[in-house]
Amino acid sequence: MLSINSDYVKDDGDPSPYLRQVADAGISHIHWCHHWDGDYVYAPAEIDQIGRWLRDFGLQLRDLHASEGTEKYWLASEEYARLAGLDLVRNRMEMTAALGGHVIVLHLQPQPKMKMFQGAYWDRLRRSLDALLPSARRFGVRLALENLMFDNYATIEQALASYPPDFLGVCYDSGHGNFVGEGLPFLRRVADRLLAVHLHDNDGTGDPHDFPFRGSVDWTLLTQLLAGSSYEGPLTLEVHLSGAGMSDEAAFLRQAVAVGERLTRMVHDARDAR
Repeated sequence: MLSINSDYVKDDGDPSPYLRQVADAGISHIHWCHHWDGDYVYAPAEIDQIGRWLRDFGLQLRDLHASEGTEKYWLASEEYARLAGLDLVRNRMEMTAALGGHVIVLHLQPQPKMKMFQGAYWDRLRRSLDALLPSARRFGVRLALENLMFDNYATIEQALASYPPDFLGVCYDSGHGNFVGEGLPFLRRVADRLLAVHLHDNDGTGDPHDFPFRGSVDWTLLTQLLAGSSYEGPLTLEVHLSGAGMSDEAAFLRQAVAVGERLTRMVHDARDAR
């Protein structure tokens, strides 16, 4: 089994040609990543159609990247924008449940560096998570906070300490962890709260979302940590056609399958060795 991001070419427009290609390549699961960074709200008719495509192509939803929002942001300092952002996240929760998934991934901006703003930040964060918890229970969905392209490790860990693991966990992004540094020590600390993974590579100077084994991520250690973590299900590649420097979509997906199989074997071998 293997999962790949739906936006490996682009994150808008008709996704069905890409879903078909993913299925034809032998990939079993989708990480829904369309419209992850805007205010787009999925209508019931769209969710129903996506569900039909997934069934027709024999794909399963692994998890969904909930939108950070631009004007609707669940941590916005403006109250109306924060409340609108909560509705946007609930839209993604409902969509995830309808499509058979159980985890949504959220970006968590780190707490402000200036102490005078930290109290207001944590007040907004707690009010937002408190408001989302009943919806998460209703839809049977858990939230996974993602490490980003700047150091938000401590912020994630502090949030985890305040909420139970059946509601709040972590999405580990290997490329972000490699770029920021200290990603694998962070993963080791939160391994028992790991709900989702975004696996891709870089050389530590950018975020191209290239294939694993083509950058400087320590995949031996990472797969050992995954083997001892709470993560279940297929591994998820979050790779981009352009970031891999490829134009042939079928060749790109064949490479994804080969890399995914290699990573999966490494995780299995690490579990057997424990």
